[in-house]
Amino acid sequence: MIQKIEKKPIDALNPILDALPDNLKKIILSITPTILKDLEEIRIRQDRPLMVYSRGRDYFLCRNGRLTHHADNAYIVSQDDIRRTLELISSYSIYAFEEELRNGYITLQGGYRVGISGKVVLGKEGIISFRHITSFNIRIAREILNVANKVLPFIIENGQVLHTLILSPPQMGKTTLLRDICRQLSNGFPGFGGVKIGIVDERSEIAGCFQGIPQNDVGVRTDILDGCPKAIGIIMMIRSMSPNVIITDEIGKPEDVMAIEDALNAGIKIITSAHSSGLDDARRRPILKSLIDKNIFQRILVLGNSLGTGTLERVYDGIDWSILLDHPVR
Repeated sequence: MIQKIEKKPIDALNPILDALPDNLKKIILSITPTILKDLEEIRIRQDRPLMVYSRGRDYFLCRNGRLTHHADNAYIVSQDDIRRTLELISSYSIYAFEEELRNGYITLQGGYRVGISGKVVLGKEGIISFRHITSFNIRIAREILNVANKVLPFIIENGQVLHTLILSPPQMGKTTLLRDICRQLSNGFPGFGGVKIGIVDERSEIAGCFQGIPQNDVGVRTDILDGCPKAIGIIMMIRSMSPNVIITDEIGKPEDVMAIEDALNAGIKIITSAHSSGLDDARRRPILKSLIDKNIFQRILVLGNSLGTGTLERVYDGIDWSILLDHPVR
């Protein structure tokens, strides 16, 4: 049985509300409860309408919290709103978050991530900081316990975890699925003893760490490298933490491939994901094509939304390319 972690909508949003200026907080709190309960994103863009994303679509917000599809009627975010939001999400010390800012986000207590965009300052080593921050994307990730039940029979064989790649378009639940796979493999369940898991959480999305502590339930046998580049983190996990399984998200760089191959050579199982609409789309991308054609992954799972967000559309055997699931399951 799938169990969604639910608090009262306002309780669940407390860390986010604390990071908003009073006027924006008042608008958010005025949203109708049915929309508030399923809130996925709050979009705050300077000189543009305040927006939220819920139940698969976006809405403009009026000053009284009423939803509208007409931008002309919406509350327009001011420069002062942006300034005060930045002060609050950084606890009035933006310099303490410089490392996270270089990656384009700040993580709030509770594991909520605030994406940031604006004028980037570049140096020899890449992004140094932001000079003018002009928009925020506050993402409200929710844990869904047992959402991995439908995939576990495909990724475990004779008591052994199989190398697995999850292909999914954006916002189709792949990170939620990875998180619950991690929790269940780490804790164990009837017929399967728990195993040591290493999460390389480059964007702090799987475990949702705040000051190094996971805010999401990722299991009792799980160690996390938070904010660490995947290729570096995979090697660090191999050398220092002796995991049975390494879980990471959104592979796509040449160095990711090399690190994954090192993990395989060390006898460690890999479960990871990539942005793609399906197998054919993945094969059009050189990095993914390389991994797929080398038969590195024993299972390839494709997510979509034919039955709603998070639908398991298809499962392939990554070795002989037989189709193990040919109909959508949610």
